Amino acid sequence: MAEAVEAVVAEGRAGPSARDLEAEADERRLEEQRRRERDPPIVFRDIDGAQEFEAFSKSLEGVELSAEERQSLDELQQYLVQGEGSWVLGDEFLTFIGRVLRDGSVPSAARVCALRCLAAAALRDDVSLLLHQDRRTHALLAFAHRVDALPPPEQLALALFMCNLFENTSSSEWLLYISEWESDGHTLSNIRVTTKVCVHCVLSEAPALRDAGTALLYNIATKEVKTVVSIAFTPLPLPLPLPPLYSARELRGIGG
Repeated sequence: MAEAVEAVVAEGRAGPSARDLEAEADERRLEEQRRRERDPPIVFRDIDGAQEFEAFSKSLEGVELSAEERQSLDELQQYLVQGEGSWVLGDEFLTFIGRVLRDGSVPSAARVCALRCLAAAALRDDVSLLLHQDRRTHALLAFAHRVDALPPPEQLALALFMCNLFENTSSSEWLLYISEWESDGHTLSNIRVTTKVCVHCVLSEAPALRDAGTALLYNIATKEVKTVVSIAFTPLPLPLPLPPLYSARELRGIGG
């Protein structure tokens, strides 16, 4: 009898079953779908992957690429131009993109083109597989953390990339991860970097960059972010340029 009582107690203390966890996950997905239908994200669809790849290839003329980097460039063509899945992007692909983003010998135009290629990729529902490969080096967001030091064209291309990541639930959630990682002596997280890019762009005096920042801010506001984010910013001149106020209809008109 005592054993039976102990079994009942143990069963009562057991955690949720696999069925319960699956039902909870389904409910979260349904809630996310309802939220997206109510507040659709602002994305920039006027980015053609084939055209962006062609521009990227031309921007790399004169840049010495290793055999592995040329292979990564070919993989990007298969993904953006030929329509292959993200599985075609090999393990060294983000190493190649990371070099383009951080190597001072690579022209700025190539970085802009690379980011616009990523913005085109972000509109595809399998881009999250690529993003999760970046857990080791954090090449994408380590670059994004330097947004205030980038030239305006790179800032804008970066903001478009981040906005387009809200096209799909999994990639938007990647932008909002709160787990911390280290980069160049800084303790960062995905949400911290995303917020920094957003605020920097919203406060920009450049209309296109401010619009992209406002779109990114709107996209973040439609998500549930369960953390408090504090960011150290470079001092800004006063008075600050205030972003314009948009109606919901005007906001949705910002994206392509």
